[in-house]
This record gives sequence, C-alpha cells and structure tokens, in this order.
Amino acid sequence: MSATYTGPEADLQWSGDARWDLVRRIASSPQLKNSPRLCDFLFYAAGCAIRNAPEEATEQQIGVNVFGRPPGYNSSEDSIVRTHARLLRQKLAGYFEDQGVMEEMVLEIPKGHYVPLFRLRLPRQAESSASLPSQATVVPTPLVLEPISASRFRSRWIIGGVITGLICVIAFVGWPSRERVPAAPSALEAFWKPFFTGTPPLVIYSNALFVGNSAQGLRYASPGAGIPSDRDGYVDTYTGVGELAAIHTLTRLFDEHHAIFVPKRSLLVTWDEAELRNLIFIGSRAENPSLRVLSPTTDFSMTTGPGFSAVVNHNPLAGEPALFSRLEHPLTRDYAILALLPGVTPDHHVLIFSGLMTFGTQAAVEYVCQPAMVSALLKKVGGPNGEIRPFEAVLETDIGGGVPLQSRLVTIRVH
Repeated sequence: MSATYTGPEADLQWSGDARWDLVRRIASSPQLKNSPRLCDFLFYAAGCAIRNAPEEATEQQIGVNVFGRPPGYNSSEDSIVRTHARLLRQKLAGYFEDQGVMEEMVLEIPKGHYVPLFRLRLPRQAESSASLPSQATVVPTPLVLEPISASRFRSRWIIGGVITGLICVIAFVGWPSRERVPAAPSALEAFWKPFFTGTPPLVIYSNALFVGNSAQGLRYASPGAGIPSDRDGYVDTYTGVGELAAIHTLTRLFDEHHAIFVPKRSLLVTWDEAELRNLIFIGSRAENPSLRVLSPTTDFSMTTGPGFSAVVNHNPLAGEPALFSRLEHPLTRDYAILALLPGVTPDHHVLIFSGLMTFGTQAAVEYVCQPAMVSALLKKVGGPNGEIRPFEAVLETDIGGGVPLQSRLVTIRVH
C-alpha cells in the first residue's frame, strides 16, 4: 500500500487533523489492533476521504492497493474487498459502542460504499437533556378537598393496609433481584462458535474440471484430475447446484449471528491460508482437491463403481454395512460425510460436508443449520466439560423432484 496513507509521512502530513487522530485511535483499539489487514483498509480508505479522492477508494483500487491484487483483477469473482468491508463496519460499530463511546466524532463506512464519512455527534449530556421535558412546562395541580363517605373511607383504609403489608414484606425479604442471568448459548451457537468468532473462516467449495467450451460443448473430466500446466481447453469455474444452495444456507446462518466467512474455490486455496483459518469444505472429495490434501477422514471415504457410488465404512459396527451405496438410476437417495476434525494447526477446526452428489452436500449443510438436528448431534459428540469432540458421521438423504427432502444420521464415530 502506498506510504501516502500510513506511516510517519501520513502522520506528519495530517498531524492535528481530528479525523486522522480518530483513525489512529480506532486502529490501536482492541477491535482492530490485531487485524493488520483491516487497519490497512481503514488507513487507505480514510486517507482517500481526507484527501477528498473518492475515485481512489473503489473496490478495484482497494483490492490492488490494500490486498495486493493485480490491476484489472475480476472483483466479481474475488470478494475479498466486500468481505473485509463488512467486517470493518462491524469493528467500527463495536468501537463506538465501547472504547469510543465518548468520541465527539464518528467514522462510518456506508453500505455499498468504501469512502468513510466523518460526522460530529452531540455530547451525551445534551442528548439526554434534549429528551427530557422542560421544567417550565410543569404546572402544579391544585389540591381539592372533598367529603369522604364512610364506605369510601373503609375502602381506602383496606387498600392502605394492603400497601403497608407489601412494604413490610419487601423490607423483610428484599426486593426481587433485577440482575439478568446470561442466557445459555443455543445448540447452533455452541456448535458453530469456533467459526463465528475470530478470523473469518474459509468456505472452500468444489469446482469441477471440464474439457471443451460452452460453444462446442463441455465434457466432464475424470474425477480427481488435476489441472494440467497447459490450461487451454480446460474449464475450472463451475460448481454444483447443491454447493451453491449450501453456501446460501451458510450465508443466512452467519448473517443471523453477525459473523462472516470468506468463500474460495478449492483450486485457489493456498497452504498459508489453510494454516491461519478455520476451514469449511463443501462438496465431493472428487471435486475438492484441497479436501483430499488438507483434511482426509479416517473412518469413512468414498468410492465409485459401474452404475453406483458409495461411502466406505472402514470399521463397521455390528449391524452396519461396509458400504453406504446409492444407485445412479433411479436417483432417490444420497449419502454424505459430515465431519468435525482438528485443523492444520492445533488451535483451528475443520468442518466437512462431502456428498456423493451435490444433493448430499446440500443436505449435510442444511442438517447442521437446523436447531433440532444440531441439538441431537451435540448429545452424541459433547464432552464431559461441554466441549465438542471431533467426529465423523454419515448422513442419508431422500431425494425427490431433484432436491434433498429429509436427512438422517445413520452412523457416527466420535474421536
């Protein structure tokens, strides 16, 4: 990123500017000090605003200058700027609700834009007094004495006695505590907590390999084939309908819990990224090469044969089949591997949703986004201290009308 926006040069250039001083305080706050990329984003965008250069704060310019993308990169496929802008807005809101609650100036990044707005806000005392009625408008009500009949006197005496009794009880027992007891996290929050907090996880989805082109016809390349060095004639930008529906389901879940994730095609994942984040794999192992390399399962795997595909059960329990197989025709059933495993580094986690077909993948994601299903799952994988133990499981899904209908957990291995 250009030194115009950070470092001693910027501090010297804008020394004494209340807007830049605010930006520096925000960057050093607990919300942002451990997020260098978000700080770079903030410095760059704020610099454009202070210099009155909004044309330099477009998504394309930010991608190039902040995130190191090549000039002219396709921002519609690479959402890194939009993802970080959303997270930065959340961090800014958190700052002004906590450390920055007394700031006289507020910094906001409006949705759909990347140029920050600086606005002054009224002091809290002024805001409070503005909401109170003026004392000059309070008119005392004159006291009017009227005769009281015997029946009304007895009624008032009884009411007065009841009130006096209540006061005595309160004085003896104490006023009921108004302190709110924190609500226990829901099953969804408990299961997804590692992925809702901290650095946004990577959602790594399958992208199948095809040969040919849309004009002359696409042909499915062999499962598991890697992209050759000569990429001419190969297409690797497609994914399944179930994978798309699964990401939509995850988006709604994360939005409801004020969290975000970073979607990425499997063939574009780097080892450095995988080491630094929690990972969520979506799609068949055959079309998700990163899944085959980074997080192999041990209890269950996948195989194919003439006219069928199946999940292999490597250590069948009593009464369990060695293969959970489905026929190609008629397509009425699909299976998926659902697993929670340790990440590339010990402090990270990996979630796997891998269907034999795209329907099984979609069903597996939907399964762990339903409170009732997750609650039942936690009863099987929960540890003695409330922790969630790593596991591998197999889901069976009924297919009807080209969509997954109902899913069942058919077997599970808790590690």
